[in-house]
Amino acid sequence: MSDVILEMRGITKEFPGVKALHNVHLRVKADEIHALCGENGAGKSTLMKVLSGVYPYGTYTGDILYKGEVCQFKNIKQSEEAGIVIIHQELALIPGLSIAENLFLGNEQAKSGVINWRKTKLETLELMKKVGLQESPDTLISQIGVGKQQLVEIAKALAKKVQLLILDEPTAALNESDSENLLQLLLELKKQGISSIMISHKLNEITKVADSITVLRDGQTIETLNVKSEQLTENRIIRGMVGRELQNRYPDRNAEIGKVIFEVKDWTVHHPLRQDRKVVKTANLSVRKGEIAGIAGLMGSGRTELAMSIFGRSYGKNISGTLNKDGRELTLRNAGEAIKNGIVYVTEDRKGNGLILMDSIKENITLAKLEKVSHRLVMDERKEKHEAEAFRRKLNIKTPDVYQQTGNLSGGNQQKVMLSKWIFSEPDVLILDEPTRGIDVGAKYEIYTIINQLAEEGKAVIIISSELPELLGMCDRIYTMCEGAITAEFAKEEADQELLMKYMTIRMERGGEAYADTGANR
Repeated sequence: MSDVILEMRGITKEFPGVKALHNVHLRVKADEIHALCGENGAGKSTLMKVLSGVYPYGTYTGDILYKGEVCQFKNIKQSEEAGIVIIHQELALIPGLSIAENLFLGNEQAKSGVINWRKTKLETLELMKKVGLQESPDTLISQIGVGKQQLVEIAKALAKKVQLLILDEPTAALNESDSENLLQLLLELKKQGISSIMISHKLNEITKVADSITVLRDGQTIETLNVKSEQLTENRIIRGMVGRELQNRYPDRNAEIGKVIFEVKDWTVHHPLRQDRKVVKTANLSVRKGEIAGIAGLMGSGRTELAMSIFGRSYGKNISGTLNKDGRELTLRNAGEAIKNGIVYVTEDRKGNGLILMDSIKENITLAKLEKVSHRLVMDERKEKHEAEAFRRKLNIKTPDVYQQTGNLSGGNQQKVMLSKWIFSEPDVLILDEPTRGIDVGAKYEIYTIINQLAEEGKAVIIISSELPELLGMCDRIYTMCEGAITAEFAKEEADQELLMKYMTIRMERGGEAYADTGANR
């Protein structure tokens, strides 16, 4: 048998008005981890959807050779029967079903229409053991974290006798520990003879586990690199992705920092269902005019819950504490009141909660403040188009026009649309939750530039991020959170990754009252 498990030759795929792939070539060896890199919109996910039958034979041109044979997959079921399984960035699990039910959904252990539950649970236990899960097979998906859900997806692939595993941004929503576990699992699967194709923007992870890297740019194959023999650096990969050297990952800060314009005092939030549980404990923070403040914390630390509860009590019950803006106490009963008072929250989940993907760019951008483009409840479509076009140019949203469906855009361009929506509402305080999650280094730099411009205009910005280099590169001050409490506050010059991690994992005493004042505000 050849040492090549997959060849894609001359793959070309077009959508109305857009050539997503043009004569793309990909060659994957057996028993290797092959990374696929490129900016958002480079065609990575499209190529994998062609391979897995999501885009069926006949909707593209070119050839797919799998194990030396030409394949013409009409649907995803055919590719899975051949041993090719794709795990999308948005996990396809049903929260209300158990692990066992999810693992064999559509692949039931049944005879004459009757499911053999004993066999199902025994095989589930065997598969869970392979991926390092120790839960009961009866555990509901809703009761486990995102990291373990990702392992369930891989176990589900193993149940389908996978030989070529495709993972689209597998660690985008995972914390550092869960990401490391997943990468180690891929290396273990490689030892067992399972090849993997991994799409990721986390270049440090790619250089750690991948054997080869294929770089796509503007829908075309640029190069394939051997990780080990070429001793690749992240900057070398970036050069292939963006077509130039990226000298600085973060733009220079030029904003003048003024007086405190927003304060959160003694803010406590209870879980919406388990109201005896505090998810945010007497949090205190402030942000100044022109300042970018960061919040660092592991998943489950209460970062997002804090942000959403501030934004018009969008999360939580029995909320106590005070919010002050420009020295005046605010009472925000809902998101609409927060927006009217100049406070906005840019969600980490752009596809689920941030945008209406079936609507146009124009409709999404103006959604947060329709009164600006309407008169007596009647939309002024000409004005709406004019405003949306201005944001398309200003934020460099790569699309032919503002009538394009938002769901057709790349992740980076969707993020720009979401930022445009909230900037259009004319806020004074912006809370950005994971503003660059799942987007490439080139698009990240553009987002960082936009954030800096907002600060230069006198806006107060709070960034929540799982990427510590991002916080250190962008923020003037950084708060750390652990178990719902703010544990420390650092000026940018005082902080490093090790120090931040220390206070992101510190266990608080006296019910979360301990606080390390490092003098950042002195």
